[in-house]
Amino acid sequence: MQDVLKLGMGAGNETVVAEFILEGFSGLDQRLQLFLSLILLLIYLTTVTGNTTIIFLVCVAHCLQTPMYFFISSLAFLEIWFTSSTTITLLVILSSGRRTISLSSCFAQCYFYFSLGCTEFALLVVMSFDRYIAICQPLHYAAIMKQQLCTHVVVATWVTSFTLSSYHLVLLSKLTFCGPNKIYHFFSDSILISFALLGSLCLILVSYMCIFHCILHMPSASGRKKAFATCSSHLTALAIIYGSCIVLYAQPSEKVSLETNTIVALLNTVLYPFLNPFIYSLRNKTVKLALEEALGRANVWLFPQS
Repeated sequence: MQDVLKLGMGAGNETVVAEFILEGFSGLDQRLQLFLSLILLLIYLTTVTGNTTIIFLVCVAHCLQTPMYFFISSLAFLEIWFTSSTTITLLVILSSGRRTISLSSCFAQCYFYFSLGCTEFALLVVMSFDRYIAICQPLHYAAIMKQQLCTHVVVATWVTSFTLSSYHLVLLSKLTFCGPNKIYHFFSDSILISFALLGSLCLILVSYMCIFHCILHMPSASGRKKAFATCSSHLTALAIIYGSCIVLYAQPSEKVSLETNTIVALLNTVLYPFLNPFIYSLRNKTVKLALEEALGRANVWLFPQS
């Protein structure tokens, strides 16, 4: 938001901005916008259903009640709220053509987007530490990664991220915005999220440097293959989310076109939460087995044999 708005104190003849205009996808034909809104609605409903399924399975399936799947279910819960914070606004823009957003609504969206984004980065760091302990300290894994510790860590990521974002919101609310009032995006966000992005990326890189060092020194090829397989889903997710976020926040804005920015933002806020259940869980044999068992129990309950 700071990239496209001039900040001032309302001095002189400058007009104080009370609302903003979201310019994302404004160049598309109206019929194409309606078609895109239907596609996005389908993706959004699938995202919510898929991530809810992961949460449900981790809660009811005993084989999934491990630290790794607990963190995955926590991430799934976050993804539901993260994609909702931007997708609903985008659906309103494409379906109704209403592009204005009030100053308070912009602040609220900025707050939740920044808070949830920072929470996600923190969870990804925690998951990389979990993989480090599982691969490099397997004999101590059960003793270290107890359920109470995992719960406290997840709660700490949420509380810390929302607290820091609240402080940022207080500072932002003290500013007065004065023209232009056009945001060339489909939601409003904050450049400060780039600091959380780069900080968490450094911690993840350190974790995986240690993991790869440990894997390469494993004596058996089967052990190395199994260890790499354990990290594959997490690495795929990291590549998608950090690749898209680096394009959005870590590059100078003049080097990235507005169209590229919008497409990459879609990958980050819509497609990644949609792919998250498939990346982490639904292609996993253990999760598939748990899903089959849950469906079997539901079938017996709904259609009891006489």
